[in-house]
Amino acid sequence: MRISYNWLKNYIDLDITAEEAAEVLTDIGLEVEDIEEITGKGGGMAGLTVGLVLEAEKHPDADKLKITKVDVGNGEPLQIVCGAPNVAAGQKVVVATVGSTLYPLAGEKFQIKKAKIRGVESFGMICAEDEIGVGESHDGIIVLPENTTIGTAVKDLYNVQSDYIIEIGLTANRSDATGHIGVARDLAAALTIRKNKTYSVKYPELKPIDNSTESEVCVTVESKELCPRYSGILLKNIQVKPSPEWLQNYLTHVGLRPINNVVDITNFILLEYGQPLHAFDAAKIKGNKIIVKTVAENTPFVTLDGTERKLAATDLMICNENEPMCIAGVMVGLHSGVSETTTEIFLESATFNPVSVRKTANRLNLRTDSAQRFEKGTDPNFTTIALERAVGLLQELAGATVASRLVDFYPETLAPYAVYLPYKKLDTLIGFSIERNTVKQILQSLEIKIVSENNEGLQLEVPLFKADVQRDVDVIEEVLRIYGYNQIPFPEQFKSSLAHKPAIDKEAWKERIANYLASNGFNEMLNNSLVNNKYAEYGIDFSNSVKLLKSSNAELDVMRTTLLVSGLETIAYNHNRRNTDLKLFELGRSYHTKENGFEESEHLAIYVTGNLAAENWKSKQAVSDIYFLKGIVFNILKQCGIEKYEVTEATSSELNYGLQISAEKKVLATLGSVSAAILKKFDIDGEVWYADIAWENLLASLNNKTLKFREISKYPWVRRDLALLLDKTVNFEQVEKIANREIKKVLKSVNLFDIYEDKKLGDNKKSYAISFIFEDAEKTLKDEDVDKWMSKLIEQFKSELSAEIR
Repeated sequence: MRISYNWLKNYIDLDITAEEAAEVLTDIGLEVEDIEEITGKGGGMAGLTVGLVLEAEKHPDADKLKITKVDVGNGEPLQIVCGAPNVAAGQKVVVATVGSTLYPLAGEKFQIKKAKIRGVESFGMICAEDEIGVGESHDGIIVLPENTTIGTAVKDLYNVQSDYIIEIGLTANRSDATGHIGVARDLAAALTIRKNKTYSVKYPELKPIDNSTESEVCVTVESKELCPRYSGILLKNIQVKPSPEWLQNYLTHVGLRPINNVVDITNFILLEYGQPLHAFDAAKIKGNKIIVKTVAENTPFVTLDGTERKLAATDLMICNENEPMCIAGVMVGLHSGVSETTTEIFLESATFNPVSVRKTANRLNLRTDSAQRFEKGTDPNFTTIALERAVGLLQELAGATVASRLVDFYPETLAPYAVYLPYKKLDTLIGFSIERNTVKQILQSLEIKIVSENNEGLQLEVPLFKADVQRDVDVIEEVLRIYGYNQIPFPEQFKSSLAHKPAIDKEAWKERIANYLASNGFNEMLNNSLVNNKYAEYGIDFSNSVKLLKSSNAELDVMRTTLLVSGLETIAYNHNRRNTDLKLFELGRSYHTKENGFEESEHLAIYVTGNLAAENWKSKQAVSDIYFLKGIVFNILKQCGIEKYEVTEATSSELNYGLQISAEKKVLATLGSVSAAILKKFDIDGEVWYADIAWENLLASLNNKTLKFREISKYPWVRRDLALLLDKTVNFEQVEKIANREIKKVLKSVNLFDIYEDKKLGDNKKSYAISFIFEDAEKTLKDEDVDKWMSKLIEQFKSELSAEIR
């Protein structure tokens, strides 16, 4: 948000520079991102002075040039060669001395230098209107009144004022600082504490409105929950014309284009109070009725930018008797605003539901200044104040006369936020005891009313413009930021306790696993923890989700319950850009509600889709599958030293099928193929393989685990292969479990290296080719020992799995 330093000085007597003000603003939470100096018309006119032409003689070598002598009030007259047809002795003129820079209306700026023109030296320039940016005439030089004093700075003649524009990176919670008055309030409070001198905010003088005249415009609010307060007034005898220079300067300095006096005044109020206004051409209000309501789904509406948009049934509209005129809080219609022929206006000032405005603005992609204020939340108490201020300016600058009473729909008056501030909590959270009178002074400077007090704390009434200050901790934050974070002293001693039990270095393990995945071609993602609640309709469990009370983005209104949502968003984004071969991972958190509060847990999410490697001439394309993902997960468990775990079938509405890996009665990971129905909702073609590793459970399984090293065996290992004919219902895990149970010490690995299915094998039959590796660290194995073990395994496979040996 752009703040004018000169504009700020209307509300607070500043005795500090713009740079010092910016430093204080940053210190109190209104972070200044940039300061820009605005020099005014003609680039500030530095170096331009009033001179008296003493002589004007014809140039010997040029018919259209004259050699002049000009007194600029500093001693020796300047010799200047001038080509203007109207230059003459005795004139008071504008002189640009050597070294000054001119900013003409057309063309680039240029610097005045000592020059030789047709053999005659020239030490400056006598200027025309367009050359110094004060007019369009280039017929001749400016001739000033005879009583103008020689040596006067030209910028003083044209009332040129420089300004500093302070760019504030306003956060979403600071609805109180969306106007110059709000920023001045914070600045005054901070300077009062820092300078030990009272700075107060000077509010604009308001003239009460005569409410004796009945309004010709009837206002009806049907959607009261979307419009808690609606105020307006009818004004006649409006003269639409350009705004005065002071008003145009204020607007242009902060980046707004002046349009006409009526529209400029509404924009001025917006930037002064942070309260949006809108002026309807009263002639366009059909039936003299204003109805605040929603309209039918897909109703067409042409906005001020000339674009036809389809309205949703939830969009709040300002309508006349027959049709919509304005999207409430967002943008006016093409034909209902003020034009050059307007003579009567209905001036609107309202409070709209911030969530409703935010959703409408985001859906229609209309990020207007009004919408940005309304979606942060405006104070309903400002609606009539802003109207009174605007009416006074319209009477002064547009000749307006009040033609109706002030219409004010406000059925349920909102009370200030009641907050109790305990001193003990204040001292505990800050870590320092601020003098109590200072605390009260800060609160009063911020217009937080002290209702009552005792030795334990303060009972407060917080004004509605501070929408984010509704708890004691919020008030403590207000006190601390105004007092100054840098003013809190550091303690001379820090106390800490030594941990006797070695803890797991969580960050080191994150780095280790991330490096492993990166070395296998995975890319890490960093996704937002806020997602759209619409995903609950996609088949993803949002029943225990954490919903946001307020959000600066209507599309991000709930905390994610699973990392799957964010991952699929990223995959869909890449698929739409033809990047379909993906290996991704994310270390992040999920969030859930519980009976007694909230819970968040860490996860490692892994995604694989498309081909495993780029296309090349040497090898065939390998398509990603569950076996690749399973191998990655198993290797992560191996990296963590987790060897004993159980693999079972996973049951999840988010997966077509999958596996669940558990150890010590804790689920370590779930992996499988993402549900086709969910992928269709995300508009993703092809399969996506997904693994969710419960990071906290994984780290818990590392406790008391130490790496053990052993010498490579001196004795060779022995391999035996076995072909088993099994029912299709039997899986490899069952085979592996029996083998490890029966042969404990010398059986080092069991591996499935081939699966064969054919009608010749019989209905519902399959063949597994399995290898068994035997090794004894103390001796060389004999064939008869290995044969005995294999016979034992075969008998168990036959009895437990009804296996046949091929």
